[in-house]
Amino acid sequence: MEPAPFHLAFPVNDIAATRAFYVDVLGCKVGRSAERWIDFDLGGHQISAHLVERELTRADTNLVDGDNVPVRHFGLILEWRAWHAFAERLRARGTRFLIEPHVRFKGEVGEQATLFVVDPSGNALEFKSFQDPRRVFAS
Repeated sequence: MEPAPFHLAFPVNDIAATRAFYVDVLGCKVGRSAERWIDFDLGGHQISAHLVERELTRADTNLVDGDNVPVRHFGLILEWRAWHAFAERLRARGTRFLIEPHVRFKGEVGEQATLFVVDPSGNALEFKSFQDPRRVFAS
């Protein structure tokens, strides 16, 4: 199946802070918006932040190669060099990482570079990369 853009809607509790994070930190472009929602272009995919009136709780975690990975998260798989440039850009701007950039599953089929950040509403995002893109679904 040819990859197609996906759509993901997620809760936030501050539209202005969300806009600043997704545009200024992650480099997303803004799509359509209204008072209670805003669309972003995340690597060609449409993600929609929807305002909620309650405080959002942290997601449960699972231990993955020594890291407490939030079970509920989303993100992108970037090309290897692009991932490293992205990680360095985030470091240079002083971005706080939930999980610092590193390579996990070293020497295994699933070896990948990964990093996690959290948006102002507590939504976890993972950005990862495989040196060999054919390994994304390898088992």
